[in-house]
Amino acid sequence: MNQTTTDYDHRISGRPDFSFLTVALKAGQTIKVEAAGMATMDTNLGMKTMMRGGLSRLLTGESIFVNEFTAQAGPGEIGIAPGAPGDLDHVYLENNTIYLQNSAYVASSPDVTLETKWQGFTKGFFSGENLFLVRCTGRGDLWFNTYGGMIAVDVDGDYIVDTGHIVAFTEGLNYQVGRIGGYKSLFFSGEGLVCRFNGRGRLWIQTRKLGAFASWVRPFRPHKG
Repeated sequence: MNQTTTDYDHRISGRPDFSFLTVALKAGQTIKVEAAGMATMDTNLGMKTMMRGGLSRLLTGESIFVNEFTAQAGPGEIGIAPGAPGDLDHVYLENNTIYLQNSAYVASSPDVTLETKWQGFTKGFFSGENLFLVRCTGRGDLWFNTYGGMIAVDVDGDYIVDTGHIVAFTEGLNYQVGRIGGYKSLFFSGEGLVCRFNGRGRLWIQTRKLGAFASWVRPFRPHKG
C-alpha cells in the first residue's frame, strides 16, 4: 500500500475541514465514484451506474450503487465532494486489502474491487455504527473521507479505538468490539463501545463522530409549543 503512487493526476482542496477531490482523466480512462459524489465534470465525461454490494447494502438502507465516469474523445476532469465535512486521504493498493467504514468510500480505480463484509450481529449491533464494512482489494487508487480531521496510526500490538472514530484499517489488524469498564460505565460514562485492535497494520481514525455532534446540537434545537 502506497500513498504516493497513483494512476491519476489528482489534487485534494479544502483540507482538512471541507475536502474536495479533483481527478484528471486521460482519454478512455475510467474512475468509480460513490453515488451522488460527483460535484463537477467536463462535458465529455460519460457516466454508467453500477451496483455494489448487492442485497447486503440494500438491507442496511445505504446506497448500493457506484457511478463510473469515463473520459470520451479526449481527457476530462471530475470534481468529487464527499457527503460529510472533513478530511480526505488517498492510498494506492498493490494487491492488498483495506477495510472502510460504510460511509467512508469516495472513489477508486476500476480494478479495485468493492465488497461488503458482514461484521456479525454482535459487532454490528453493539457498535452502534454500520452492520457492514467495505472491503477494498486489488490494484489501483482508493480515496476515502472522514467526518472531522483524519489521523493515521501505525499499530504494532494492541490498540483501542471508540467505534465511532474508526475510518479504515488494513487487513493485518484483527478486532473485537467490547466495552470499557462495566455496564454502568457503558450507559452512564458517556463512552460508547470500543474496538480492540490487535496485530500489525495501519489504522485511520477521525477526530469527530456524528453521534456525539448530534447529542451536542440537540439542546439547541427549537421546540414547538
